[in-house]
Amino acid sequence: MKPPIAEQLHLDQRKLPAEVFNRLSSRAGARKDWKAREESAWNNFGKPGRDPGRLGGVMSVIATDGDWTPHLKLAQLRNHWDQVVGPAIANHSVVTSFNDGVLTINTESNAWATQLTYLIPQLTATIRQRLKGLEIRDIRVTGPQSHNFRRGAGGRRYPNRYMRY
Repeated sequence: MKPPIAEQLHLDQRKLPAEVFNRLSSRAGARKDWKAREESAWNNFGKPGRDPGRLGGVMSVIATDGDWTPHLKLAQLRNHWDQVVGPAIANHSVVTSFNDGVLTINTESNAWATQLTYLIPQLTATIRQRLKGLEIRDIRVTGPQSHNFRRGAGGRRYPNRYMRY
């Protein structure tokens, strides 16, 4: 035969009825509060301030709190590059990267790189005006990259200049 549950759980038998009563009364109180909130929710259904936030509002809060703003601004700059520099230059150039406040723009030819280099002060002003939150310290314009003969395939240096794999 098993001993009583109060002995198994090492409970004081004199206080056991009071503990059971307190638990049941607190559970009944919590259930009563839950029913009151449920009834209040049904009464306030559809009223202003009751509905959850819209997706755009929630996403903007996440973007500002999660340091996504520079990445989103850079994507916006890439998508609307033609509005910043004009369609003629935009067809021959692309925003390559943005690291530590340095915006890098790559062009198809050195002539376009020269043309875009002359526009750097205007570009800086336009980007700062239209894309607040994207802090640009410098703009670098690069032309087509020539082959670097010092490095082999995969960017490794050849141990011997004449040695080929």
